[in-house]
Amino acid sequence: MATKLKSSGKIILIVLTLGLILFGKLYWYDKRPQEAKASHDIGRVALPDAPEASLAGNAIALPLPSQEESVNGGTRIVWKIMAWNAQFPLLYANGGANTTKGSLADKSRLQIQIVRQDDCFKSITDIVKFAQDYKNNPDAPGVFASFMGDGMPAFFAALSKELEPLGPEYQPIAFYAMGKSYGEDQLMGPVEWKKDPASAVGKTVACVLRDGDMNILLKWAGDNNLKVNPDETTYDKNAINLIAANDFLDAANKYITGYKETRKLIQDGKKVSEEITVGVDAVSTWTPADVNVAQQKGGLVSIATTRQYSSQMPNITITIKKFAYDHRTDIENLIMMLGQAGDQVRSFTEAKVFAAKVSAKVYDEQTADYWLKYYNGITEKDRQGNMVSLGGSMAFNLQDAANMFGLGKDGIDRYKIVYTTFGDILSRMYPEYMATYPAYATVVDKSFLQSVLVNHPELLEGQALKQTYSAEITTEVSSRTYEIQFETGSAVIKSASYQVLDEILSSSVVAEGLKVGIYGHTDNTGSIAVNQELSEARAAAVKRYLVSKGLTEQRIESKGFGPAKPIADNATAAGRAKNRRVQIVLGE
Repeated sequence: MATKLKSSGKIILIVLTLGLILFGKLYWYDKRPQEAKASHDIGRVALPDAPEASLAGNAIALPLPSQEESVNGGTRIVWKIMAWNAQFPLLYANGGANTTKGSLADKSRLQIQIVRQDDCFKSITDIVKFAQDYKNNPDAPGVFASFMGDGMPAFFAALSKELEPLGPEYQPIAFYAMGKSYGEDQLMGPVEWKKDPASAVGKTVACVLRDGDMNILLKWAGDNNLKVNPDETTYDKNAINLIAANDFLDAANKYITGYKETRKLIQDGKKVSEEITVGVDAVSTWTPADVNVAQQKGGLVSIATTRQYSSQMPNITITIKKFAYDHRTDIENLIMMLGQAGDQVRSFTEAKVFAAKVSAKVYDEQTADYWLKYYNGITEKDRQGNMVSLGGSMAFNLQDAANMFGLGKDGIDRYKIVYTTFGDILSRMYPEYMATYPAYATVVDKSFLQSVLVNHPELLEGQALKQTYSAEITTEVSSRTYEIQFETGSAVIKSASYQVLDEILSSSVVAEGLKVGIYGHTDNTGSIAVNQELSEARAAAVKRYLVSKGLTEQRIESKGFGPAKPIADNATAAGRAKNRRVQIVLGE
């Protein structure tokens, strides 16, 4: 006969059962190894470089705009920008936060209001709201935004999804680049990272995740064969770990204030119950956050910057397709306006000073002298006495923009390479956020810029600036070994290796400010003299290929070391294979 439990007995049984479940969760389930996101070997990050154009010898100084606001009755635009010196052309062209009389914007019959907006997510919200308003009211003011070019895949992925319900006409497009970061965006780390990149393994970097500044870290890590842990909640001793920041200023503040957080450990690819407390070892950010780090705490130096990776971070302007096509003439006038403003800022100190004054007003932070100083870039002592490079941006003229979008003489679409390279990396690292991202051709519309270039060739008289390089590399920024196949016993490159050579070319092109070292190595089979000659010939063959693709001979040094610098045991076949290599060094 079944025994019935009293109500009190049932309650006790339930409590005991729940207690056992909780005990099991806390002391077994939660402590068992769990799947962890794999740290990523970024691999080669091959990006292009861009020749810089300047009309310094040809430009005619224009009268500076007045400070009186204009009411010209033209097309209204609200332009959301971050505090970034790459926007000097816009600030000069508009004359103030609102269009002023006599400015290039006023002459173009554009009524522009420039608004500081450092929050990317808020900008997405603003553009979505504008698209909704514009669909119902064609007289609604246009909303533009400008962002870091290498961070655009993630931005476009989020924005495109939000705009889908409105239809394809209301998708976002990028149509111009008015300037770029040229040093101010940087990875700042301990001085030992500069001497030995491998010392960054097991350390942390504070940055905005999936943002342009994080990409500087990714390129540097990839060029130096270092893994990056994409999960900001775990700690991997065999990788560089990320600490998420709310914005670029927060990244610096976390280092300055000694911020710490607790992480789950990763062991053998699994997340375990043991925890570790980590602080901030390095920062990836931009001006004025880099200045804050140097002046308020110090201790970090420039590890890699956009002066070296000089095509990585153009300032990309976007709006929605429907507005741009409805206002084609306005967009083309705006491009001409920004191109002329770029010439003025590049050619005349007075124009640059004027843009700095407008910057101080629009950003409501610091003084004109401050923004001018860090537009130009400077090397100065930090609070601990270290010399550190701070700031550095560049205004684009029309030729610069043409070069960026593949409309220059060499036909290289530099921005396409930047966009797809980092889009692919981030989609691999963060499939839960952006398993895919919009194709380049769907979000970059060159038709406006092409029209200006065809109809106004007089704006394309800029001359390419020449970069000078030292005779030899004395300081390495990155070093990577490539497997380049040659015919046996000769310096004839096998056709199967051309793809690898093109990767080397692209990586060299993005780092315009760095000299390229090509170093040939052999195993110890045969005589030292023969191996020395072979290593020199193979390095020279790689150099000839890169020169044939557009790099200047002055920029490249090629050397052979024969068997003198092995990296593996020559007593084994596998070791000898590793020692037969070509090493590519980017340095100064």
